[in-house]
Order: sequence, then structure tokens, then C-alpha cells
Amino acid sequence: MVADDASRIWESRLIKHGLDEVQRLAHKRPLKPRARRFIFLRHGETEGNAKRIYQPSDIPLNPAGQAQARLAAKYLREHPVERILASDMRRAWQTAEAAAAMVGAPVIAEPRLRERWFGDLVGTSSIDLDWRNEPPNGEALHTFVTRTQAGFAAALDTDAATLLVAHGGSLYVLVFSLGAELLEQHIANATPLLFEYDAASDCWRISNIVPGFVTAGYRRTAD
Repeated sequence: MVADDASRIWESRLIKHGLDEVQRLAHKRPLKPRARRFIFLRHGETEGNAKRIYQPSDIPLNPAGQAQARLAAKYLREHPVERILASDMRRAWQTAEAAAAMVGAPVIAEPRLRERWFGDLVGTSSIDLDWRNEPPNGEALHTFVTRTQAGFAAALDTDAATLLVAHGGSLYVLVFSLGAELLEQHIANATPLLFEYDAASDCWRISNIVPGFVTAGYRRTAD
């Protein structure tokens, strides 16, 4: 019963924040990547995350985010990583650098994995974030989804063991484009997620590579 209630609450939050529209747009062009296994890492915490505001592109990790990035990097050592593709926004790049220092793989900038640009909303509260809304002087939702899908398609057209470092919005597009199941704990900052394709069921499975790791997820870091 508790699990069912949590699931209903999560689904209602997805709708409240307009993520059902992100899902609808992503489903129009599903991803069929060559890679059958890869890792995704959302950037560590920033002051923008902590204060729940729309963030500028150059905001850095805060001390908590730096510690999160280093911890995530330690667990990445247990998984093969031959290449790292990262958003070139500062918070994602710093997280990727922490991973690179640990696994010894090069970091390649992939600007198409940048977070959606919220234009005139940057610096204002994101507590009532609704992805369906078009921000003044910002990026239209369909443009963001199409751009992000193109970045993932290029990044995952490989057999090399790949780590992707990007943002919460990027993760939504990725999961919805693959038709995978999104859970609340997947979206917390600096949570390293292993994506694996199961040929028998023709579906993608997501697992957190940090054993026993539990986060508050969506309640704190939806944006």
C-alpha cells in the first residue's frame, strides 16, 4: 500500500510539473541507440538547486555538490568508462572533471546535452516549474527535446563504454525517449545511473550503481 501511494504521488508530480508533455514529445522520436549499456550522471548540487531557482549556465557546484561529484566518481571506478561526454554548462563540466580524474577517461563537450534555457526566468523561483510553459526569451520545449535527443543519439552511437554527464531535464528526455521507467530516486543530484538494454523484454532498465543509496530525489531537485 505504501509503495502504491508513493507511486501515485510521483505520477501526480510528473503531471503537475508538465513532464507528461516532455514524455509525449520524446515518444514521437524514440531513441534506438547503438550502445546497449551506458552510465548517466546528473551534475552535483549547486546553490541554484538548493535555493530552487532557474539557473544561469555558469553557476558552479557548491561545496555539497563538489563532495557529491567526488563520491559518485569513486563508484564509477568499478565500471568501465572509456569516454565521457558532458554538457558544457559549468556545473555539469565540473562533475565530469571529477569523474575523469577518477576513471582516467577523456571528457568531450557535447553542447546539445545542455539544460533547457529558461530565458527571462533565470534567477527566479522554480518551485512551480511547469515544463509545458514557454519561458520568455527562452527555449521552446519542443526545441529542447529535439536538440537533446540529437545529442544523445550522437553520444550513444558507439560500442565504447560511455559516461554521460548532464542535467535533470536531459535525464527526463533520455528516459522518456528510451521508454524506460522513471523513478523518484533517479533524479537526485550526482546519482550515477546504469542503463542496460534487455533484449529479451525489449526494454531499458535503470539501476543506481551506488549500493544502498537512497535520496529525497524529486522533492528537492526536480529542476
